[in-house]
Amino acid sequence: MPATAPAAPSAASSPTFIRSDRIVVGGAGVLVLLSGTAHFAGWNSVLAFLLAAGAICLLASLVGRSVEQLGDRFGAGATGVLQSALGNLPELFICIFSLKAGLVGVVQGALVGSILANLLLVLGLAFFVGGLRHGPQQLGSDRARTIVVLMLLSVTAWVIPSLAHFVHAPASEHEKTFSAIVSVVLLMLFALSLPFSLRRDANDPKKEPAGHEPPRWPMALAIGILAVAGAGAAFVSDWFVVALEPTMDSVGISEAFAGLVVVAIAGNAVENVVGIQLAAAGNSEYAFSIVLNSPIQIALVLAPVLVIVSQVFGLATLTLVLSPMLVVSLLLAIILAAFIAFDGESTWLEGASLVALYGIIATAFWWG
Repeated sequence: MPATAPAAPSAASSPTFIRSDRIVVGGAGVLVLLSGTAHFAGWNSVLAFLLAAGAICLLASLVGRSVEQLGDRFGAGATGVLQSALGNLPELFICIFSLKAGLVGVVQGALVGSILANLLLVLGLAFFVGGLRHGPQQLGSDRARTIVVLMLLSVTAWVIPSLAHFVHAPASEHEKTFSAIVSVVLLMLFALSLPFSLRRDANDPKKEPAGHEPPRWPMALAIGILAVAGAGAAFVSDWFVVALEPTMDSVGISEAFAGLVVVAIAGNAVENVVGIQLAAAGNSEYAFSIVLNSPIQIALVLAPVLVIVSQVFGLATLTLVLSPMLVVSLLLAIILAAFIAFDGESTWLEGASLVALYGIIATAFWWG
């Protein structure tokens, strides 16, 4: 009689921390402590900035792990929305503290840079790594097309205030009010998009996806770690911004580059890591959902919320009027991602091309 396979340990009975969990938790704790010490003790600004950036990345990774341990029991769409929403918390805090410090250029660069980083760098690396390991990867054509169309529409709506400014339309004389109105409309559009994003597809069964382990932590533990990591990100984001301005002066980088590259990559560490890991494991549909849900939420939620918060709470005023270079880079990235996604399949060469384009755009903003 064949031996019965031992039952898998229940995540509800006792938590299981694998080696990488312990490294992330311990590393985040150490870097938060060092970052706080650097901030309050007045250490060198560049060192304080690097410590804060490292702490934010590990806290963002911890947020991602906590969401992962809540389980993919909700399906690819809902998990992608939750992962992206909570993964954007560090960037939200950084942008709020940057507006408080008057660094509007950093915030605009960070918002556009987050979209570019996800559409070009992270998606490109996911296609490249997944393609090399597994060949052409399927993206889930129906969901992919809908996500890309929604993203294209939301970003197009986002740049209309910039176009009004460039052509000197009458609306350009009311940039603050126009940006606030557009922001409210985008938030309403996000609310309308949630039922689609959260529903399960017929080909999205209630089972763990390929290359994905069942949750190892009880739900209460995952929620607790999520709350602690989110609170830690709020504190560290303040220290990060305090060290950012003197660091820009010391290193000689512009506000645009700092926002477009440095803040965007640090604030989106969850998507940077999780999306690439999922693609490497052959779980391309989940990777695509997580990576692309982030720019959608930036365009539909994060940017509109920051526009409204800046006006309501008396911070440095943020509008949706961007520089021509930011607008062109944003639209080119959206159009290229749409062309690649519409056939429902990705290759490693497409991924390499997206990464190369990101490098070119980032270099263009080095000088401002």
